[in-house]
Amino acid sequence: MKNISLNILLILLICPISLWATNQFDPSTKKERNYIRQGNEQYADNHYRDAEVLYKKALEINPTSEIAQYNLASTLMKQSGSAQANSPNNPIMQADSIFRNLAHNAIDKKVAENSYYNLGNISFDKQDYAQSIEMYKSALRINPENDDARENLRLAQLKKQEQDQNKNKNNDKNKDNEQKKDKNKEQNKDNQNQNKQDNEKQNKDKDKQNQDQNQQQNQQQQKQDKQQSQGISDANAEKILKTMENEENATRRKVNELRKKEDEKNASRRRITNQW
Repeated sequence: MKNISLNILLILLICPISLWATNQFDPSTKKERNYIRQGNEQYADNHYRDAEVLYKKALEINPTSEIAQYNLASTLMKQSGSAQANSPNNPIMQADSIFRNLAHNAIDKKVAENSYYNLGNISFDKQDYAQSIEMYKSALRINPENDDARENLRLAQLKKQEQDQNKNKNNDKNKDNEQKKDKNKEQNKDNQNQNKQDNEKQNKDKDKQNQDQNQQQNQQQQKQDKQQSQGISDANAEKILKTMENEENATRRKVNELRKKEDEKNASRRRITNQW
């Protein structure tokens, strides 16, 4: 889907309303009207702080004055400057509260229409385009001829479309990241399983090797034990027999020598006897 790139030129808030710009029955006092008139003059000269003071003086005289309330909210909007729209210290937060009350409760339709319009601008600045769209539509329901509200409505709808597209992109990106995360998690799980299998195989092979070594050692020990239990080995027996044979031969030689000596002695004796 093609991205929408807009240079938004929002038609800003409407100027303060004059007492004589409405068809509302005017119950205000002369002093109240003077304060409102003076406030409008200060507003026109961009002296918004002075205008605020004068509108508040009018409200001290007549707290129900819809025009004084609306004009006060308008000058508060002007004093918001570069402050963040959602900041609690931003005067626009107080203006928002006043406009909302007037939009729903004002007897003067012009006051209600312009309040909805300015609520649309406030929401637009907060990038709450859905809310901004609803506020502009409410202003148009009261006055279908409000071209400024219609133009701002179109801009808000385009910005809402762009916002939704970006949101969808971010959602798709997050979804891709989640899929990659799940894939990596699955891969790690497979690697862990493979490592576990490899370790089990290595341990099994090692155990088998140890068993074979133990078996071999046991067999050798059993062979030695068997030989010991059976007595003299063939090699030892042969050695013993050889030794015994040598000893027997030596004994035989000694006996023969003794016999020979004895025979020689006897022979000598016989010869002497014969001489007699």
